[in-house]
Amino acid sequence: MNRFLLLVLLVLSQQYFFAQKKPNIVLLFADDAGYIDFGFQGSKVMKTPNLDKLAKSGVIFKQGYVSDPTCGPSRAGLMTGKYQARFGYEEINVPGYMSDHSALKGDEMGLPLDQKTIGNYLQEQGYKTAVYGKWHLGNADRFHPLNRGFDEFYGFRGGARSYFAYKNPKGDHKMETNFGKYEEPDHYATDVFAEKAADFIERNKENPFFIYLSFNAVHTPMEATEEDLKQFPNLTGKKQQLAAMTLALDRACGTVLNKLKELKLDENTIVVFSNDNGGPSDKNASTNKPLSGTKSNHLEGGIRVPFLMSWPAKIKCKSTYDYPVITLDLLPTFYAAAGGNVQKLTDVNGVNLVPFVTGQKEGRPHDILFWKKETRAVVREGDYKLIRFPDRPAELYDVPNDISERYNLANKYPDKVKSMYQKLFDWEMTLERPLWLLKRKYEQYDIDRMNKYREGWIPAKE
Repeated sequence: MNRFLLLVLLVLSQQYFFAQKKPNIVLLFADDAGYIDFGFQGSKVMKTPNLDKLAKSGVIFKQGYVSDPTCGPSRAGLMTGKYQARFGYEEINVPGYMSDHSALKGDEMGLPLDQKTIGNYLQEQGYKTAVYGKWHLGNADRFHPLNRGFDEFYGFRGGARSYFAYKNPKGDHKMETNFGKYEEPDHYATDVFAEKAADFIERNKENPFFIYLSFNAVHTPMEATEEDLKQFPNLTGKKQQLAAMTLALDRACGTVLNKLKELKLDENTIVVFSNDNGGPSDKNASTNKPLSGTKSNHLEGGIRVPFLMSWPAKIKCKSTYDYPVITLDLLPTFYAAAGGNVQKLTDVNGVNLVPFVTGQKEGRPHDILFWKKETRAVVREGDYKLIRFPDRPAELYDVPNDISERYNLANKYPDKVKSMYQKLFDWEMTLERPLWLLKRKYEQYDIDRMNKYREGWIPAKE
């Protein structure tokens, strides 16, 4: 066999090897970020060069949703690929906020053990899996990441904590390495999480891996380093703190992205960046405009988030995708990319997004989507969105043509309201009752916050 033929066979074999190799998967997940608070989303205030570069390397989902406007339920949906209300994870799980009559309280509130996670599915596909940062899917040991499909963990079990070391950490605030080894970070936590993730990549560069890098940035408390604050001398107060925290978040994402590039893993690594819910503008000065609403309500500002995906080996750079997608889709997307047969995922509500993004499939990934929290609920059917409130008649919006939800079409299309209302009820009849319940006053708080951050609705002309 001549040298030329040997060379051709070698090249072909290498191409076959790389074509068959399972992609690495990295999920960069922010906390309480505003819809517009990134350069790739249009911000002129925030400095996010690493995420802006990532956005250019793949696809930006223009209508990206989460399954709930608060972090605990949103993460439960993300982790399982299904509507979390189906298994009773309807309310946020914060110890001390629950009704006296709540079925579960305190550390007992967590992701039910009969629910499989992304980690479980990818471990079955031969992946090494890790979580860095915020867990918030249960404080009890049985809910721990190492018991839920992950090989490594560094972070905290609860929903919020300081970005700096505590002198006397308690409960779910404590920073933990794997299981039960507690040690506070020696510098800013956002950077520490990314450094741990980069180290995991280095140690597993020969194996397919999945990293869930679950930042607590930019959730309160509003804490930034002096060096990062100095980058925004023209800002003050919470806005300056938010900008500095966002800069640190972007730098941390860059730490991971640069490690992938250094090890020549970037071409065949799926990287997703998103956020757990809309920004709580009254808490951290985040901005959701042009969307109405904030975290904890069902206006677009509560459930619509920055959402992008990069996979250079498969997805065209500088792409956009206009149809609605949801974080429930990530589990089947990752599972399919890992070589799993999505036809076997009979108990999830998400879909594999890659064929839609690459043009292999036409049409919408979802004809209908749902959200629910106590008596409040939403159904999105096609371009129309029906919102059911506890204190006023339902409202109807044509979302693509009314992104700020200002023109209520309920009176103009009463038959559509009736039809969508019925579909919402039919869906609710498939759900479990909530496993825990917040005190009633927090329902009022969410309504008041929504009213404060609405653009102001206008009835449609007859």
